[in-house]
Amino acid sequence: MSLVNVTDLTVEFGSLRAVDGLSFRLEQGAALALVGESGSGKSTVAAALLGLHRGTGARVGGAIDVAGVDVQEASEETLRRLRGGRAAMVFQDPLSSLDPYYAIGDQIAEVYRVHTRASRRAARARAVEVLDRVGIPDAVRRSRARPHEFSGGMRQRALIAMALACEPDLLIADEPTTALDVTVQAQILDLLHTLREETGLGLLLVTHDVGVAAESVDEVLVMRHGRAVEHGPVSGVLGSPVQQYTRELLGAVPRVDAPRAASAVPEAPTEVVLEATGLRRAFGRGKRAFTAVDDVSLTIHRGETLGIVGESGSGKTTLGRMLVGLLEPTAGEVRYDGHARVGVNPAVQMVFQDPVSSLNPRRTVGESIADPLRARGEGDEGRIRGRVRELLERVGLEAAHYDRYPHEFSGGQRQR
Repeated sequence: MSLVNVTDLTVEFGSLRAVDGLSFRLEQGAALALVGESGSGKSTVAAALLGLHRGTGARVGGAIDVAGVDVQEASEETLRRLRGGRAAMVFQDPLSSLDPYYAIGDQIAEVYRVHTRASRRAARARAVEVLDRVGIPDAVRRSRARPHEFSGGMRQRALIAMALACEPDLLIADEPTTALDVTVQAQILDLLHTLREETGLGLLLVTHDVGVAAESVDEVLVMRHGRAVEHGPVSGVLGSPVQQYTRELLGAVPRVDAPRAASAVPEAPTEVVLEATGLRRAFGRGKRAFTAVDDVSLTIHRGETLGIVGESGSGKTTLGRMLVGLLEPTAGEVRYDGHARVGVNPAVQMVFQDPVSSLNPRRTVGESIADPLRARGEGDEGRIRGRVRELLERVGLEAAHYDRYPHEFSGGQRQR
């Protein structure tokens, strides 16, 4: 019997059909990736497997069997036993998945106690055990830390540890490496592979990253607009795709050795739009002082694109914050259009790493986008609304998305 058996799955939110007639199976110990661009329905499918759409107003049709449980017909008590027990999910954003108030170890222990009725002492010991298992150094001490004291990669490991606490048969990983640098991403993928080998659990990986899927799974199911476009062994689907959309998806993956399109920047030097000289930023004082950025200089010409690359902790974000004026440099200077930058310059903008914490959950996306226009003195609400709708369409969203809230978007849509 298959670990997961989905037949003709549909999920509708109002008039929107997010998943349309999807069918697939996942055997015990196997790994399947749901691949597609943002908004294709991948995370919606993952949530449906655990019955997480109940009570949300969504209409779910079709048949869903997970670890022998008929998810569509199961009682709430049966679903509670399934979630975290036989099947566990690692969500896309660790910061919003972990309670900022409680220690990591206490949160893992709580999950274990709910499903096993273990004592507090046994649950704490289990929390330390699974933290050590996923590669958290000094697990006893780290189990007492809170989420903000962990790096992004460690928070993701902590979520995986929580999912493993009750030794599930199925692990659903929703974009587990999206916000991680390539080094930490590789470590998380290696960890998932090792856990599969050691425990025999089935893995359902949700990702927009074709490269991540190629390294991690046995089969790939490509989704678009809630439908299956192509499904089969990873070597066939990604090695010799049949469908045009799959080929386009593969073609969109950046490659260092790929021939570059002609640059839009003229070969003749253009004017300098942003210049940084000798930037340095230190945090703390005395012996505890830490230099995050040390003597960095750069020049960006109008129409030019400059990439700043490095591992977590290398100073990329600190440098970016100094360039836009959110951090004052300890030493050095930033000039925009030939003039020294003073404070925040509205002509230099920043897109932050985490859209969940950047967007106000109580306001519609349209209202959040409109705020900068109002702050600049635009008072005509009609012009403001028209401009926001234009901007939404420019980044590949719909004008009607103005009235949606951040939680109604996929991760990729929130970033747009």
